Amino acid sequence: MEIDLTTKELDTVHQKANLAFEKKDISLYMSQFDNSIQYTKADATIYDRKELLYQTESFFKKTKEISTSYYRIKSSMDGEILSEKIARKSIVYVKGLVFAKKQTIQTEEVFQWKKIQASWKVISVQVVLEEKY
Repeated sequence: MEIDLTTKELDTVHQKANLAFEKKDISLYMSQFDNSIQYTKADATIYDRKELLYQTESFFKKTKEISTSYYRIKSSMDGEILSEKIARKSIVYVKGLVFAKKQTIQTEEVFQWKKIQASWKVISVQVVLEEKY
């Protein structure tokens, strides 16, 4: 039961993050991540918070429009850490000279969350699958 209440809370955080991502609001988007975040891409490249900020800002600058959605595959609680595996689909329009190029990105991501000072923060993300077309 506790995990159900927590995942409902996290749904609100995900929705806020998705909206920030779509609006390319870097401050609001990064607010979901703890300072100690470790973000592991599908190719095993690991970003700390500073590099994640830089990469996200760069991504936002080269995109015209973004839409994203997700669903939770599974979740579990281990002490203070909630882990969840989600599937995400993002449609991105990358700026071009004349036209924007549409790209679809589908991922499976494992998030680890911890409640820090009364709010849930992402402490780790691992992208386990990424497909672009």
